[in-house]
Amino acid sequence: MKRIILTGCLAVSALFASNVNAQTYAEVEKATDATPFSIETVVTTGQTGINWNAPALRGRYFVNDNIAVRLQLGLGDGSGNPMTEKNRYYEFNDGTKGGEGLETIKRSALNIQIGGEYHFLGTQKLDPYASFGVNISNGSQKTTWDKFDGSTYNVAYESVQEGGYFGIGAQLGLGMDFYFVENVYLGVELGVGIHSFTHDDSVGETTVTMGGTQTTMVSETAGFKESFLSNFASFRLGWRF
Repeated sequence: MKRIILTGCLAVSALFASNVNAQTYAEVEKATDATPFSIETVVTTGQTGINWNAPALRGRYFVNDNIAVRLQLGLGDGSGNPMTEKNRYYEFNDGTKGGEGLETIKRSALNIQIGGEYHFLGTQKLDPYASFGVNISNGSQKTTWDKFDGSTYNVAYESVQEGGYFGIGAQLGLGMDFYFVENVYLGVELGVGIHSFTHDDSVGETTVTMGGTQTTMVSETAGFKESFLSNFASFRLGWRF
């Protein structure tokens, strides 16, 4: 039994050794059209409409040694707010619970970037490039009040407010990838972007019950548009196939 275990350990060790020796640091090379596909996680700071606090996922395909196309997907609006938020408001402030009012906020956002890269000569491991991307984003928010009037507990109040937005923009950047082990690279990208948001009208419906009588009020807040120009920085960790 011991001999079998020892043989198995030696086989596993040999397998790992062969993988390690398959490509030394000196032999590590940047991607070419021979290994055209890579996938990476992206963390971006900035306000170009493709700004996520959680990492986004990007796929990249090399058409040839110099030109690559990419597609990026992300969730969240970059505000740092949670997708679902619940705030509780109690009837009494003296430590006794009494009645409970609840504010529930639900957010959703999807961000897509379609773009391309032109890769310069660089070195064996360092791969500099210029990039262009078109950013599309869409999001919504729904706020529900139950026994809450916007400031304190109120047993007579119920309300629902909904709104959303659509955004489109573009960005230009300069970046580089550094291949430090076989098939794995670190990257950074700096650039500028312009983005425009169209916010929908926010519609709310509030019901107030007093003395057994319900009164329903509908409110509407006009939507608006905004656009801005800003810079951004992206940090990436990727794997090529």
